[in-house]
Amino acid sequence: MTFSTDDLKAAVAAGILTDHDLGRLTAFLDSRRPTGSPARAFDVAHLLWYAGALIVMSAMGLFSTLAFSQMGGWALAATAAVYAILFLSAGHYLWHQANLRTPGGLLIAVAATMAPLAAYGIQDALDLWGTFGKPGTTHDFYAWIKGSWVFMELAAIAASVIALWFYRFPFIVLIAAIALWFLSMDIVPWITGQRYGNWETARAVSIVFGLGMLVVAFIVNIRQRSGDFAFWLYLFGVLTFWGGLTAASDGTAIQKALYCAMNVGLLFLAVYLGRRVFAVFGTIGIAIYLGDLANKIFKDSMLFPFVLSLIGIGVIVVGLWYYRRQATISAWFDGILPEPLRRLRPANTASA
Repeated sequence: MTFSTDDLKAAVAAGILTDHDLGRLTAFLDSRRPTGSPARAFDVAHLLWYAGALIVMSAMGLFSTLAFSQMGGWALAATAAVYAILFLSAGHYLWHQANLRTPGGLLIAVAATMAPLAAYGIQDALDLWGTFGKPGTTHDFYAWIKGSWVFMELAAIAASVIALWFYRFPFIVLIAAIALWFLSMDIVPWITGQRYGNWETARAVSIVFGLGMLVVAFIVNIRQRSGDFAFWLYLFGVLTFWGGLTAASDGTAIQKALYCAMNVGLLFLAVYLGRRVFAVFGTIGIAIYLGDLANKIFKDSMLFPFVLSLIGIGVIVVGLWYYRRQATISAWFDGILPEPLRRLRPANTASA
């Protein structure tokens, strides 16, 4: 819920607040406002800035072809370094000199994405692929799970951490979060000692890695004062943890009931942390469980599609009910929380 100055003045006119109260409240809210330029709405300019940054990242990474990789290791590393220097210089100027934090931060994020390309070039030039061999072209980094990508992911994480140390721009966390997500998959061959990790080991690593990322996200969440640096970590942490659990091929009735209970727990966690990402995945998980249960009860029955439709409609209705009462639910939940948990609850939770 947001309030404008006009709303507060209207409260004074209605006799709810005094002029003295308005002055004190305004001063208090101003003291909590992040330093620097005031936050602006996401407009067309922001859309163009983000779109441009994503296009550059895609051009240098996702859509890079065999011809790009055939430049040779040192040429590829030098190209990535030159790009990184140029984007970092431009971003630094916009950040400090022009006071344009958003385009400046985006250019710095682009500079950080050059680190894995440089790592690939150095590995290729020195033939440092190890026992897993050369994984293919840089384009394959986004398509195939292979142990040879680990050093590229570590380079991306290190570059993102360094960039965040000097430039507090939340979007840079996206680079680290994606690299951590990829690392959770590519590290499996290192654990198993095989060129390709087996499925069950990959699932177990994904679950543990996702839990670790969620812990890091929570620590970041309770320490951040301005900007939402925890959002991407929460998103990829839930995706990795929940995805590993959901990918189980089969299980007993008790195991599936526990899976449903875990997803219910995600709904409570969404209220506790004020993070909708937990509610989204929790709701999907509950729907998967109910659909599986309905399939067993109404298997080969004409009623199955109707029951499944009713489950879908029920999920939508619950979502609408929660949307209209989320403030009341959050207040009720806060009231029943034990004091130690209430103190741990992030004060600056975002509706992510």
